[in-house]
Amino acid sequence: MSIKIGKKQWLNAALILGIVLLLFTPIGFKVKVLASRLLSSSAAMVKAEMQVPLDSYKWELKDTDMQPFNLETQKGKVILVNFWATWCGPCIAEMPSMQKLYNDYGDRVAFMFVTNEKEQKVLDFLEKKGYELPVYFPQSKEPKILSYKLLPTTYIINKSGKIMVAETGAADWNSTSTRNLLDSLLEE
Repeated sequence: MSIKIGKKQWLNAALILGIVLLLFTPIGFKVKVLASRLLSSSAAMVKAEMQVPLDSYKWELKDTDMQPFNLETQKGKVILVNFWATWCGPCIAEMPSMQKLYNDYGDRVAFMFVTNEKEQKVLDFLEKKGYELPVYFPQSKEPKILSYKLLPTTYIINKSGKIMVAETGAADWNSTSTRNLLDSLLEE
């Protein structure tokens, strides 16, 4: 007795295999990263009436050398805080644009890439990808106004502590509009 498989069954099997590959394999992760990168746009500024100041600068973290760091030391500076993780496709998608932005603005803007992951996993990821970003590991709860539910979440804070950008999801951080915003915030 032979079993005949028709075109429809082959198409269904191929569709199921494709879905499994996209959802549950490294190939799928790479497709998600690529899609996030292609679909990302510039971050938008928060409307003027929604630009609220930080409720507190008290936030203890550690840097990649496991040295203590406190957000209070950045008071009076333009700050970019990015919450991310190595397993987050949209986070990985925006990293090249973040690296370019960091390369150009360096110490003029206080960049803070914050993750709750194990230090060694993060260090291995940064080395493998060739990223040289200032990464921090929280040692206390972030200020309430900087809370987040989704990754990536990025905030840009002006010198007086007002949140100018609050963006969730992948964005093109190396855009002209982001650069113009940072330039204007640095001139304040």
